[in-house]
Amino acid sequence: MEDTNQTGPIHFHFRPFSKLPEVQVLIFVIFLVLYVVSISGNVSIFLLIWASRGLHTPMYFFLANLAALEVSYSSTIAPLTLASVLASESTLISLPGCGAQMFFFIFLGSADCILLAVMAYDRFVAICHPLRYSVIMSWGLCVRLALGSLLLGFILAMQLTVLIFQLPFCSSKEISLFYCDVLPVLRLACADTRVHEATLFVVSVIVLTIPFLLISLSYVFIVSAVLKIRSAEGRHKAFSTCSSHLTVVLLQYGCGSLIYLCPSSSYSPQRGRVVSVVYTFITPVLNPLIYSMRNRELKDALRRAADRFLF
Repeated sequence: MEDTNQTGPIHFHFRPFSKLPEVQVLIFVIFLVLYVVSISGNVSIFLLIWASRGLHTPMYFFLANLAALEVSYSSTIAPLTLASVLASESTLISLPGCGAQMFFFIFLGSADCILLAVMAYDRFVAICHPLRYSVIMSWGLCVRLALGSLLLGFILAMQLTVLIFQLPFCSSKEISLFYCDVLPVLRLACADTRVHEATLFVVSVIVLTIPFLLISLSYVFIVSAVLKIRSAEGRHKAFSTCSSHLTVVLLQYGCGSLIYLCPSSSYSPQRGRVVSVVYTFITPVLNPLIYSMRNRELKDALRRAADRFLF
């Protein structure tokens, strides 16, 4: 790295996916379709839950919050990525702009992971304590849990972003990804980043490891309770309410762990780019599809809404 800081404004630029115009257009079309489908699917789920009185339950309240987070999360990354894919020259982003994108990416991604743990707790109470479900999962508790997910994500994102952007950056640099992620930006600093990498690991443990352990513990009790149900139909119904959530958990936590829980010395820009495409473009598309295809109440509400709209 360079030994002297740049005195003028510092700008970063993103590494292009390809310099071939045909490949650029193809990537742009794929990303645009994924983004539009993601926004449409998650907005549809949010509006459907909001408009259907039969879905005004804690489980769907958390699902509506998850859909809103996915919309915001995708919109933090996708528009600038789409603009940079077709740009004839490298797309520049200022230091404050990069910091703002990183903050919202960490904030919304962390809140998303924590909310998935909250949803696992909701399923645990519903299946293991069905008679007390309405008492335990009161609307006051649901609102506090949803706001708590946002607050914890906000605090972690603010601390990590401020810590990183206090580092000196030597000059305009190329970010190896298509957005301002933590590890690629840390590699552009002209200072020792071991403290920052340790902080990132602690944040990753708080956001990924602890919630995943809580989710796993919840599902141990859930499976144990479901296996005690005598009727096959009852077991199938109980498992069907959890399978969608568990699929989303494995996608979300699996991708995040591949990047943030591995040693920073083993970080590969090529692997990071592939995994980043999955959890910034593909996972937000899969979430509404998984929930809508595997959830009977959601499909019934969607069918009724379509009937009202058409007839």
